[in-house]
Amino acid sequence: MPGPVPNREADLARPRERKGGDVQSVTKGVMREVQIPNAPRDWHPIARRLWDALKTSGQADFYQNSDWAFAYSLCEDLSHYKKAGKRSGQMLQTIYSAFERLLVAEGDRRRVRIELQEPADETQSASITAIADYKKELGVD
Repeated sequence: MPGPVPNREADLARPRERKGGDVQSVTKGVMREVQIPNAPRDWHPIARRLWDALKTSGQADFYQNSDWAFAYSLCEDLSHYKKAGKRSGQMLQTIYSAFERLLVAEGDRRRVRIELQEPADETQSASITAIADYKKELGVD
């Protein structure tokens, strides 16, 4: 999606689907089982750190084998770039641009309308706790 980074859904006055305009339908497929390859030990430390971060990041929930293969190739390129004696600014920009396709940064994810949320608090809400306490006091439990 071209243009500026869209606001987070929570920052909008009303949901995007209520704003009208053209709502594009989504073509859906089935996610396959994924096997994440191991990073070589000889990669540059920054490339290894990025690889490890990709494995634990929220957008990895959407990655398929082809995405991991693409990320592996990019980390290999990044490692080669970081180890090279003479570096090219254009090469680094090309590598960083390719990482945008993997939705590595929050702005990249927001452009395609993917927002990672904080995990839900696993404690019970106050109303559920109050009802349980009330039942216990009445002996209905």
